[in-house]
Amino acid sequence: MTIIASLLRAADLPDSPTARLDAELLLAAALGKSRSFLHTWPERIVPSEAALTFAEYLQRRRAGEPVAYILGQQGFWKLDLEVAPHTLIPRPDTELLVEAALELLPATPAKVLDLGTGSGAIALALASERPAWQVTAVDRILEAVALAERNRQRLNLNNVTVLSSHWFSALKDHRYTLIISNPPYIACADPHLVAGDVRFEPASALVAGTDGLDDLRLIVAQAPQHLEAGGWLMLEHGYDQADAVRDLLLTQGFEEVHSRKDLGDHERISLGRLPC
Repeated sequence: MTIIASLLRAADLPDSPTARLDAELLLAAALGKSRSFLHTWPERIVPSEAALTFAEYLQRRRAGEPVAYILGQQGFWKLDLEVAPHTLIPRPDTELLVEAALELLPATPAKVLDLGTGSGAIALALASERPAWQVTAVDRILEAVALAERNRQRLNLNNVTVLSSHWFSALKDHRYTLIISNPPYIACADPHLVAGDVRFEPASALVAGTDGLDDLRLIVAQAPQHLEAGGWLMLEHGYDQADAVRDLLLTQGFEEVHSRKDLGDHERISLGRLPC
């Protein structure tokens, strides 16, 4: 047994901007407490069982495993979501999609489709803010569908329907006011795929062909068949793909095409409106 402050100092995680935060999150989870508890009671003794759990967590983190996978949860928007290695970890930059959608459409009834929902992050965030919206969330990975449904049930969001579908394949002739997606957009030879936390995330949620645009091309090409007249398509993409995605949207006849910047000042999402 040792005190909280000493245990955190001895964590010895690889030097990174999040090393201290990672250690605090892991220790708080091992103790079953909040991070604020660690700062309020730094001289508290850590029970032996919690210390052993913390040591196990640290070993996994030193090996590169993301904190979200170690703890099985990740915050997104205002929600705490269950996450697992068969889905992408929700990231703060993706909240830009949520912000833009909420700005774009009023709080009146609308039909929204979230393609490649993963943990359900985007769909559930939108549904939590817009009770009048009917949100459909789809994914082709059955484990992801089950995970998103567990998150939906735990959050008691009854205006969300989670379905198994490879993009639009199971949606027949349904049309939506807004289609939104954070699809795979990394090129298969991108060196980032073998570095950092990304090594532990599923390639199916990251990689999209030689230029990273394969899934974006498919979504943009097929979306007009599933949008209402005047409906919007909104897509997250790579930091250097905005020009290409805008071209795809314009080629398919979308209007009011534009991009928006993320927290790092990169054009991270692009959107367009189907003509009325």
